[in-house]
Amino acid sequence: MLETSARLLRLLSLLQTPREWTGAELAERLSVSTRTIRNDVDRLRNLGYPVHAGRGAAGGYRLGAGATLPPLLLDDEEAVAVAIGLRTAAGTITGVEETSLRALAKLEQVLPSRLRRRVGTLQQYAVAVPRHEPGPRVDADTLTTIATACRDHERLRFDYRSHDGTAGRRDVEPYRLVNWGRRWYLIGFDVARADWRTYRVDRMSPRTPAGPRFAPRELPEDPVDQVRRGVSSAAWRYRAQVTLHAPAELVAERINAAIGTVTPVDDTRCLLDTGADSAEALAVHLGLLGVDFTVTEPPELVELVRALAGRYHRAVMR
Repeated sequence: MLETSARLLRLLSLLQTPREWTGAELAERLSVSTRTIRNDVDRLRNLGYPVHAGRGAAGGYRLGAGATLPPLLLDDEEAVAVAIGLRTAAGTITGVEETSLRALAKLEQVLPSRLRRRVGTLQQYAVAVPRHEPGPRVDADTLTTIATACRDHERLRFDYRSHDGTAGRRDVEPYRLVNWGRRWYLIGFDVARADWRTYRVDRMSPRTPAGPRFAPRELPEDPVDQVRRGVSSAAWRYRAQVTLHAPAELVAERINAAIGTVTPVDDTRCLLDTGADSAEALAVHLGLLGVDFTVTEPPELVELVRALAGRYHRAVMR
């Protein structure tokens, strides 16, 4: 039988799993009587852990939320995940950097050396792709305000600056927050436009109080796909609709949804709606697809593809 202190820690670890335990299940796991379980539960409550108990034969124990945050038990994998998350996630949210570093310092102080080495190894050898410019910061209070409106199904009113610099006011039924790279996006139903829209959170200035409650709508597609298309199309300087001489299923396997959408024409052709910051990037992307294609616009892309075709032809002339 475990000593009382060790048994309490083991009991707490079991109760922190998102399920309800009967007294008999806990007693079997800890090799003690149900009476001992009841006594240990009372000890945990005295230490500040809000252990709830259901009545009757079918009742059980579960750990609830209390007025204060009691100490948490983390297993090895959870501790590593939290440490890495604290190191990498704080850079995108303004106002939590110092708090994250304090929490990370506390965690690393008690990490066993084997886990500290794992975290250090991941930080040293997992290299992030460098960016041309740092991502925009978003305020933690703004994220909280938006997430609360999503949860409570309350309209969100905010001032918004579009990618072209124009400013305006929006009245939106918020649906989900999505983190894409170093940016945060809100997916919501724009009341004035009667359509789904994607908004960059760093361009939003929420107004208070929140608007009236609304009945949640069903988003017609996956939230990540919605953001992918919105992010790509907003950033493209050049857009093109290209006829690819290949089945749509084949092309869809070769491209990421973030760089274009594929529409079938017939069994042997499809249309690719895509874009890029430059005509050169578009031409390279099309060439790497490995299928024949026909491009008719924009004119800059047509001229570039024609010039590249001649250059490649001359490169292999004998």
